[in-house]
Amino acid sequence: MSRLPFVLSSIAVAVLAGCASESRITPAPAPVVVVTPAPAPAPYVVAPAGMVVVPQVSAASTVVVAPAALALRAGFGRIESILAIPNAAAGGAPSYNRRIVMRMEDGSVQYFDTAATGLTVGDRIEITSDGTMRHPA
Repeated sequence: MSRLPFVLSSIAVAVLAGCASESRITPAPAPVVVVTPAPAPAPYVVAPAGMVVVPQVSAASTVVVAPAALALRAGFGRIESILAIPNAAAGGAPSYNRRIVMRMEDGSVQYFDTAATGLTVGDRIEITSDGTMRHPA
């Protein structure tokens, strides 16, 4: 029996496995939409001639509660959007993380941050159970 097919298939598997890269990821909260209520009409104030009355605006009417980041679930999906997020590096020079929106195969959506490069919208990726992203999947 010839060993050539086994040797060639082993080499092909090794080459393809070397093409994938793994990057550490951290869960990110879902985006928040902030909608402020329409301002109430200014109260009617009677003031003596020559006096200006400025109504005070209250910021207490707008409350924003950001949702907590959920634990990531392992599985396959596609990148739906990528947003560059600046953060302060140790040396003071800005570095950029990316916030990834991933549509899972079951239709659910996950949000996470990564410093991985070479990602594009539509790429197939995998989230592993140990908290890494494998690209391409």
